[in-house]
Amino acid sequence: MLNLDFHPSGRHFLQIPGPSPVPDRILRAMSLPTIDHRGPEFGALGLELLGKVKRVFKTDNPVVIYPASGTGAWEAALVNTLSPGDRVLMYETGHFATLWQKMALRLGLEPEFIGLPGYEGWRCGVQAEMIQARLAEDGEHAIKAVCVVHNETSTGVTSDIAAVRRAIDAAGHPALLLVDTISGLASADYRHDEWGVDVTISGSQKGLMLPPGISFNAVSDKAIAASREARLPKSFWAWDEVLEANTTGYWPYTPSTNLLYGLNEALDMLLDEGLDNVFARHRRWAAGVRSAVEAWGLEVQCRDPAVYSPVLTGVVVPEGVDADAVRRTIYERFDLSLGTGLGKAKGRMFRIGHLGDCNDLTLIATLGGCEAGLKLAGVELSGSGVQAALEYFAAHPRNAAQ
Repeated sequence: MLNLDFHPSGRHFLQIPGPSPVPDRILRAMSLPTIDHRGPEFGALGLELLGKVKRVFKTDNPVVIYPASGTGAWEAALVNTLSPGDRVLMYETGHFATLWQKMALRLGLEPEFIGLPGYEGWRCGVQAEMIQARLAEDGEHAIKAVCVVHNETSTGVTSDIAAVRRAIDAAGHPALLLVDTISGLASADYRHDEWGVDVTISGSQKGLMLPPGISFNAVSDKAIAASREARLPKSFWAWDEVLEANTTGYWPYTPSTNLLYGLNEALDMLLDEGLDNVFARHRRWAAGVRSAVEAWGLEVQCRDPAVYSPVLTGVVVPEGVDADAVRRTIYERFDLSLGTGLGKAKGRMFRIGHLGDCNDLTLIATLGGCEAGLKLAGVELSGSGVQAALEYFAAHPRNAAQ
């Protein structure tokens, strides 16, 4: 039986880069009685939230909502637009880009994985010129889609999606653009229509501040047209039946009713605050956390300040120090959960999430736990990251940032 009393008194600090802490307002919405998902009240709810979710993706086109994880939305994006044996150009930015590439292989596609070599390639964003050069070589247009990750959760790097679109256009290539913004949506600026994205993939448990269990495909007209010719097997993931049912606010199968209550509440919270204010808030938190890392004398995983993630910060520990051991010490001593290093970054770094139900004091406490844990692990620090973050937040008050 699950022991739900494994945390000591006080609040557990969940500072992984998703699932993020869920605001009480959303939890209360989810606790409402479940209603008939074929009844009129549900249809009204469906139409309301389907309209509002488009504003978060910044699209006038449909957003398909699944009762699934982000991994399901990856699969939905591929199977709705591609056919067996299709060639797909995928860019390696980190662990999640790698997992998406493995999925493409398992589905019978032929992914070509490009990127900068080795671990250092996981410290940079997408190099759009590499995509342009590869597509320019594909005179027969054998490549049917380009797949990139917007905010790579394993590294803390946010890539320039508008630059990727410009690269595809400059190459004069008709490939679809598929983008994973599972951890970026509602925390980092994202523009499905303006950036010419054909399928945007996201999930509920990051910037949308919900528990896991809902995922999304925002789809362009070009993607919908491609879905009519795509021959990869699909049933549950098929867009056509969902889009048809959505016209009246329903789904062709049982949806996650209570999670949709929470989604509707989350959308209200985000839209009431204003998306530009939401993005500014996350940028400010990220800058405060990076000021702490700099004060410690440690490196941020992302090497390029132009693509620092507003969602999480990867902290690289000195050579010879096991980042996972540091993270375990912090968890055991201070009841603080941090993200582990994944794939090529395993043991080299830990990740601090700054999203969801969070504020300045949450992050100050988080940095205090990190600082104490690093010292307990014998890591020599140049100075106090907590003090640096306090000074940053004081010098950059929230109202001034927004």
